[in-house]
Formats: sequence, structure tokens, C-alpha cells
Amino acid sequence: MFSFFSKKYFLKDQLEDFIDIHNHILPGIDDGAANLQASIELIEGFNRLGINKFIATPHIMNDYYPNSPESIGNALRILREELNVQRKKNIQIKAAAEYMMDQAFLELMMKEDLLTLTDNKVLVEMSYFQAPINLNEILFQLQTRRYLPVLAHPERYAFFHSKSLNKYKALKNRGCSFQLNILSLVGHYGKNIQEIALRLLEEEMIDFLGTDTHQMRHLEKLSSIKISKKQLQLILPVIDKTKESFRF
Repeated sequence: MFSFFSKKYFLKDQLEDFIDIHNHILPGIDDGAANLQASIELIEGFNRLGINKFIATPHIMNDYYPNSPESIGNALRILREELNVQRKKNIQIKAAAEYMMDQAFLELMMKEDLLTLTDNKVLVEMSYFQAPINLNEILFQLQTRRYLPVLAHPERYAFFHSKSLNKYKALKNRGCSFQLNILSLVGHYGKNIQEIALRLLEEEMIDFLGTDTHQMRHLEKLSSIKISKKQLQLILPVIDKTKESFRF
């Protein structure tokens, strides 16, 4: 029988030395940290959770966030300089990007090297309204160029939701890794997304975790997350795999 008094575990207690591979903490270049002060505040918030290693992933999204290796590199340099001034020597931060998979991305891929999470792993996302018409071509071109796509927050794409999870399985068969947003586990994006997140975990389809932090309220919610023993058992291997795969 279900008990309202079943033990719950703070997820933050498992995040010591975690490497956050999806966040928007670089200053002033997307919808994350608006300026340098906001970046530092977010990093200090992460520190309180025991997290001090980051791969920053600002959006690259055609007309909305037309970032480039140059703009991202400049924001990273500014942040690192401020961290050095403030003597926050325990912080380690690299930069990649979160690429919107659309026609502009396909053209970009043809012209230049992509900013990767590590080695050849590249973080990609889709519109929340529909998958790109040329999704299969994009994935093919990525892999032809020896990139390994890591799909950001697959649980948030409602057009993939189904009892069978067949559309997710098809993506996995095409070589996609999946990165789950931690806040999806507690219904931050809605109950349906929470349910799919847990099902993807149960089916062992999730490869990596990320916070997708944009604002302090995300960290405040993250610090209060409690999960069941079963959920903890499902998520611990993914935490370990994320730390091992992106260690630096």
C-alpha cells in the first residue's frame, strides 16, 4: 500500500562534483544570465549545491540568438576573467552550444566546425511545436561528419509522447543520446512531461542529465527536489554516466 510517509531523498545530495552539461550561465548572449553579475549569482547558487564544473551551452538559434564561436568565446573569456578577479578558483567552466535543429543549422554545419560538449558530442534541440521536417537529413549529416547528437530535454517534445515511446526509440536507433532536464522530474514543465521523463528513465533511454538553468528560480527549485527511492535508483546511474562522460 502506498504511504504518504514513504521516505524521500533530496536530489541535491547526489550532485556533489556533478558536471552540469546544459545551462545558460554565460552573460548577455541568450535568454539566460542577462549580465555578468547574474552569471556570478548563478554560479554561486550552483556552488551551494556542490556543483562547480560547467559546460555552458548558450542557444544558437538563427535570428533569435545568432551566436557564434566568437560571441560565445568572448562571453566565456569575460566570465572567466571575473571569476579570477573574485578568486573563485574552484570554478571550472568550458563552453559549447545548444543548437536549434533547423535549416539554418544544417547550413551552419556545412560551413564550420560545431561547438561540442566534448570530443564529438553536440547538444541539439527542436522546436516545442513540431520536429523539423528534415530531421532525418540533419541527423544523417551530423553523423556523416562524425558528430554524435545529444538531444536536449527529449521529454519536453509533446509531439513525441505516446504509450509506446516508438518515436523516441526511433531516435535512439538513429544514434541520438538523450539529456534529461532534472526539473522535469518534479513537474516543473507540466505533469505530462514529468510522466514521460520518468518513463524514459525506467526504459533506460536517458543517457545524461543537465539542469538547463536560466535563472535563480531554477536553482531554488532544484535545491528543494525530493524523489522516491525508486526514482533515486533510476537516476544515480545517469548521474554517474554524466560525470564520467564529461569529466575535465
